[in-house]
Amino acid sequence: MHRLLHAISAPAANVSIQTRTTINGVAAICDPLGGLYLPEGRTLVVSDLHLEKGSAFARRGMMLPPYDTLATLRILEAVVARHSPATVISLGDNFHDRKGSAAMPENFRQMVAAMARGREWIWINGNHDPDGAQGLPGTSMDELRHAGLVFRHEPSTGDGIGEIAGHLHPSATVRRRERSVRRACFATDGRRLVMPAFGVTTGGLDLRHPAMTGLFDRQQLIAHMLGRDRIYSVRFANLLG
Repeated sequence: MHRLLHAISAPAANVSIQTRTTINGVAAICDPLGGLYLPEGRTLVVSDLHLEKGSAFARRGMMLPPYDTLATLRILEAVVARHSPATVISLGDNFHDRKGSAAMPENFRQMVAAMARGREWIWINGNHDPDGAQGLPGTSMDELRHAGLVFRHEPSTGDGIGEIAGHLHPSATVRRRERSVRRACFATDGRRLVMPAFGVTTGGLDLRHPAMTGLFDRQQLIAHMLGRDRIYSVRFANLLG
């Protein structure tokens, strides 16, 4: 939730809090609000919004505070305002289940429509929402290949060159001032990048988890960790196990 507090108080433009990287030679900017901006194509990438997670749990008889969609959309509004992209790509698990987009309340639908106005909006289908976004602006697809990059929900089992994916919700842990600090992160070795989860109620999977095995060259792997007001970039070897 620290990202929401920062989104409310942060200025509209503040490049000093962001970190630059490259994926397959394509320049990218990691934003502490959880978005990846590709300046050459004016493209903003987010992943794993998990909108309407609270309502999905409610349908199963499990009550969660019903504020997750509003909080996530407020952060999304802030990162869209910061970068003013021509294109937004949301990398799957945009909704927490198949019913999420159809059931989303009208006021939230209007927030999405306002953000999408005047720009291209692409919903990549995820394992939670394989049927795409219903009744919302934009185009749904399984993956997108463009300008030397491939955008998909789940990382592939191949070499991953030029791949930007989500699904795994990467996180990393460091020691700071005699205590350990765990944060969501952008994980990249320069070939592929796995996005942090953007939704405010999503968990994280440590970069040392077996599910991450084989995805990265660990000698080149850097965790760009989301701080309260900036990105902290830490090499894999310096992370806590």
